[in-house]
Amino acid sequence: MVDLDFVTVDGARLEYAWHGPSPADAPTMVFLHEGLGSVSQWRRFPAELCSRLGCGGLVYSRCGYGRSDAWTSPRTTRFMHHEALTVLPRLVDMFGIRRPIIVGHSDGASIALIYTGSGAGDPYALILEAPHVFVEDVTVKSIAELRDLYRTSDLRTRLARHHGTNVDAMFQYWTDVWLRPEFRAWTIERYLPDVTCPTLIIQGKQDEYGTDRQVNTLLAELGGRCESVMLERCGHSPHLDQRATVEDLMIRFVRGLE
Repeated sequence: MVDLDFVTVDGARLEYAWHGPSPADAPTMVFLHEGLGSVSQWRRFPAELCSRLGCGGLVYSRCGYGRSDAWTSPRTTRFMHHEALTVLPRLVDMFGIRRPIIVGHSDGASIALIYTGSGAGDPYALILEAPHVFVEDVTVKSIAELRDLYRTSDLRTRLARHHGTNVDAMFQYWTDVWLRPEFRAWTIERYLPDVTCPTLIIQGKQDEYGTDRQVNTLLAELGGRCESVMLERCGHSPHLDQRATVEDLMIRFVRGLE
């Protein structure tokens, strides 16, 4: 069981868990969850990764997720920009983290790219699982199917274990944004030329929410400062689908930074 605490950022009370040493004593990894994620949905992965590396780790649930405060209004198409440009910089400052190693999954990976490429933050390195750089047909199709499953399967029950009373608003607002016609034009490619830190991309070959076009776009823009791994028998959550392999890949990458 992870011990949780709370911090208030941008007017919202956010749940977080801290693993390992403080920023004064070791590098810090900051974990940014997926579009339907939370602290608890990372499971033991952050704690064990940080323990093996001797790093500190900050894991938090964004507003509207987990046990963090609920959203008070529907999301806009710039919800990831708001997190990257407003919330994340304040959170990092509050904890005294100078140059985090950011581990971002899905929407969290996109937030990490905006945070870095905009100059809102200066991370030491990025580890990106299944990042979204632009919207693909397969993403929209899979989210539409997920919305139907929420109504007809036990998906709501499973998500409610992690999000409690937030679950309906969280799911509705997130799917609503991704399925809006105007969101099809969403892209963060303009930020990529200014992402200059070392970057590792991990994506499953069976990812149901994105293709290797996302990875290839990042490789083309980031060049030699970026490496990628495409995993067989792996879907949208590499750290769950290929747990041991992904942990080893991240450890090798971080140790190589030294």
